[in-house]
Amino acid sequence: MTVKSTTIKHLLLASATFGALPAYAQDQFRVCADPLNPPYSTQAQSGYENKIAALFASQLGQALYYFWLPERIGFVRNSLKSENDDGTGYKCDVIMGVPAGYDLTATTQPYFHSTYVLLIAKGRGWDDIATAEQLAQLPFERRKNIKIAMFDRGPGTEWLQKHDLLEQGVPYQSMTGDAEHNIAMQIENDLSRGVIDMAILWGPMAAYVQSKQPKNELIAIPMQSSEGVRFDFSIAMGVRQGDDERKKQLNALIDKNRDEIARIITGYNIPLLPIPPRHPPKDDD
Repeated sequence: MTVKSTTIKHLLLASATFGALPAYAQDQFRVCADPLNPPYSTQAQSGYENKIAALFASQLGQALYYFWLPERIGFVRNSLKSENDDGTGYKCDVIMGVPAGYDLTATTQPYFHSTYVLLIAKGRGWDDIATAEQLAQLPFERRKNIKIAMFDRGPGTEWLQKHDLLEQGVPYQSMTGDAEHNIAMQIENDLSRGVIDMAILWGPMAAYVQSKQPKNELIAIPMQSSEGVRFDFSIAMGVRQGDDERKKQLNALIDKNRDEIARIITGYNIPLLPIPPRHPPKDDD
């Protein structure tokens, strides 16, 4: 069988299995992604989202295509929802990682669930801290010199405020605007240089920072959700509202590949929690 006929066979199988998609979308798996956002995605396709996208494209018999755009304010509008100038459809069709139930896109079922992690640099006087509660209960004389990364939004900052630790916060923006370093890269660099001693980071980001530090140089404490501060979240894939066939296609691929997806994600040492049962879906869930 020729390569061409094999490809046609794959496309026909994909169409029969997952439903009909627009003609321009049947030969490519078109991903909207940030070119410098480890551990999620990179232009070298070294992120875990890149690996999952490659897996799905291979199983569909499609070429993997990326529309690269830094993930900043307006990312969804300027990628997933932006049409090509030549009238051939949209610039891309799938965002590989969005919060489940994200309001800017329709979302698939979740494919993993993780939590924020408190990272503490060793050798700076905090090695005895084994839980977040111990940090929260430190006497003033000890806590006053801590330098903790504090973001413009997110549960980490809410937790610091709840425990009167805002004075120890070193402010960071969630979106850096830096073309050479994403926020995980910046935090890793600042932890190494002593600019900060601690950070509360989303699980994948925490795993990336740990991977760049010498082994056992950081204490890693998973954060527990509590009343008023939620740390654990489910992650899904995002498509345009109304793109129901693609969502069905992705849901089928997620179901089929749950074990392999978990293997890919755990390969990045990302903390995984059981995916909670879902409530009855909304129209665009």
